[in-house]
Amino acid sequence: MAGVGRRAFLTAILAGAATTACGSGEPFFSPPRLSRLPPNQPPPLDGPAAGLRSFPAQVAAHSVLDDHLLVGYCGAPGSPALGRMTGDLQAASAQLRELIATYPRGRPVVPVVELIATTVNSAPGPDGMYRSRASDDTIRRYLEAARAMDGQLLLDIQPGRADFLPEVQAFERWLTEPDVGVALDPEWAVEPGVEPGEEFGRTTGEELDGVATYLASLVARHGLPEKIMVYHQVAVSVVEDIAGLKRHSGVAVVNVVDGIGSAGAKKATWDMVMKRRPPHVNAGFKLFYQEDTRGGQALMQPEEVLALNPEPVYVVYE
Repeated sequence: MAGVGRRAFLTAILAGAATTACGSGEPFFSPPRLSRLPPNQPPPLDGPAAGLRSFPAQVAAHSVLDDHLLVGYCGAPGSPALGRMTGDLQAASAQLRELIATYPRGRPVVPVVELIATTVNSAPGPDGMYRSRASDDTIRRYLEAARAMDGQLLLDIQPGRADFLPEVQAFERWLTEPDVGVALDPEWAVEPGVEPGEEFGRTTGEELDGVATYLASLVARHGLPEKIMVYHQVAVSVVEDIAGLKRHSGVAVVNVVDGIGSAGAKKATWDMVMKRRPPHVNAGFKLFYQEDTRGGQALMQPEEVLALNPEPVYVVYE
């Protein structure tokens, strides 16, 4: 979702989270209503776009997370507020390579392009779901950008009132590619009768498990390398009953903590979320170029991020 509204919403909530981090845990908040969600985007193309070059033949059979660090940019076409992977994708990829070069050389780094493929909207749309999907042509361009870096593409899902599983299944043509995974944004998964931005959305471990089960079936049916499945978590409350998320062969799950603010505030959110992380789920961390540096705060440096416990396997920047 776009710009100022999303920023105000998350920043207001996370400011509350920081003040309660050393207390009982879950913050009480009353988020402001969002007024600047993007309008509905054009409908997706009818069929897959042609022209993708084939993925390199040396796709590893083992987990892409084995002994590797993933570092990525997120973004969407024409939406700089959603991240730096927008506009000129070649230039954005060059910036990502420069960022990767600042990370310690201890582990090989895999570049990640996280495309917001299902975007939450301010208008309900024809089906009342408050979301729109990226076209096949858009996904093709972002996948080409990821492949040009020998990286991975993650399709980020902000479902609005839709459920996660059908939104993920809508991109099956792309998920049968060996280097395409998913990232789920439960704070934008709202219940019927709730408009996005009125309150935090949420999901459950059982719903996440449904997506993991589906991805595992794709891996088995198509003989694919292990799929990456990320779920973002801005606060403990957006993921309930996480024990319902089980281990699945062929799926590497990463819990990315989306805390906003100073290094201290981000670490407090990290600690709360990590306490509830299942042992089979990997840890990930998100940094915000604008929100994390307000008031003269310094953006956390790679060495600080990798010093977190547990050490993140995926670091994404917005």
